[in-house]
Amino acid sequence: MLLSPAFAQKTQKPAGKPAPAKPALPPAPLTALKGGKVVTVSHGTIENGVVVMQDGKITAVGGPSTAIPRGARVIDATGMWVYPGLFDSETRLGLSEIQAVDMTNDSSEPSDEIMPHMHVYDAFHAETEHIPISRINGITNAIVAPGDDDTLPGQDSLIQLWGPSGEEMLIGKDIALAMNFSANQRRRRGSFENWKYPSTRMGLATQLRQTFLDALDYKRKWDDYNKPAEKKDGDKDKKDDKKTPPKRDLKLEALLPYLAGERPVVLDVQESTDLYTALALAREFKLRVILKGLTHAQINLDQIAATKLPVILGPIYEQPRDDERYDAVYKLPAELHRRGVKFAFASYDLYAVVQPRNLPYEAGYAVAWGLPWDEAMKAITLNAAEIWGVAGQLGSLDAGKTANVVVSNGDPLDVKTDVKHVFIAGREVPLESRQTRLRDEYMKR
Repeated sequence: MLLSPAFAQKTQKPAGKPAPAKPALPPAPLTALKGGKVVTVSHGTIENGVVVMQDGKITAVGGPSTAIPRGARVIDATGMWVYPGLFDSETRLGLSEIQAVDMTNDSSEPSDEIMPHMHVYDAFHAETEHIPISRINGITNAIVAPGDDDTLPGQDSLIQLWGPSGEEMLIGKDIALAMNFSANQRRRRGSFENWKYPSTRMGLATQLRQTFLDALDYKRKWDDYNKPAEKKDGDKDKKDDKKTPPKRDLKLEALLPYLAGERPVVLDVQESTDLYTALALAREFKLRVILKGLTHAQINLDQIAATKLPVILGPIYEQPRDDERYDAVYKLPAELHRRGVKFAFASYDLYAVVQPRNLPYEAGYAVAWGLPWDEAMKAITLNAAEIWGVAGQLGSLDAGKTANVVVSNGDPLDVKTDVKHVFIAGREVPLESRQTRLRDEYMKR
């Protein structure tokens, strides 16, 4: 799958019956939003603006003179705000339904610390009740990541929060590798007799180094196997059929695109010591890194800025520790912005009170602690799309991008604002969830 074409050919599945064709959806309708305050994110705000969508794409964005094609459904957005769909840079959407019920939680595999061959898409539950709840607040895209209980817990997926099926909602299946280098990974659980390797930073680094070296050795074996045979009778491209292929190892195979720098590793660190050790390891193996966490690494913000690495932040509601200023956690986004660090917010939705729907309020909270409003908006739209490598399709209102567009009756970062319309790939999705259904049912009684 991830090795040479020759390897791919050897592992090709035998031909079987073709999968039945799915019924095609009708094209996304021609729709125009007219008269709203259009926050493009990429090129400013347009008062009394127009956004046109057709066939799932944004086809025009501009002022009141922007042409609206004949036959378009026109929605009067006067007095409303129009902005790109919000992008949550880490959630457990589709991996956990009811946190208190173990059978509904699929975010962590506790049997091993090193599980890079785990794929979020294998467990993604597209019908989860949490997705409609998130859509209602304007979230249209999210990174779904495995839990942080393991050192290498698996690979992240990028989803769109609506689609005709779960397969269409997964728009990036293995978009990054989660790598947790934080205190949670030191397996000092229970009594000393129950400690497990690795239980120290030294152990974590050694475990990861050995794993990466094993993967590189695995690649060398396959490269040797796929190397053309020595020149014989003028046929220099002929392979030696007497070679025995190495045994496939999905765990090591999964690491190869990351060791080749083709995809990013999301490195979770919380404290300064973790940061330096983990970054040294990443440099040793030439990994492409996105930093995550950093909640309590304020004393090293200048060093973090010097790395030029993007950062995934959040949630930022945590209380400061005893050795921190009262506002250290809340001001972290503003301090990173002041140092020129590109960052995006994530909800993480680890607890019942931290849901993806609260993503815009994280950004709003950061504004209250000094982050400019425009930068806060970027951190839940365009910055996220750029960090995850999909800015050509998502993150701003620009012609040619996917028509993920939200209309609300006020500032999207304000908790008093209500979302009135959500378009995903040009289709308006119903603003309905289990919560609204229950509300409507009990309001009648």
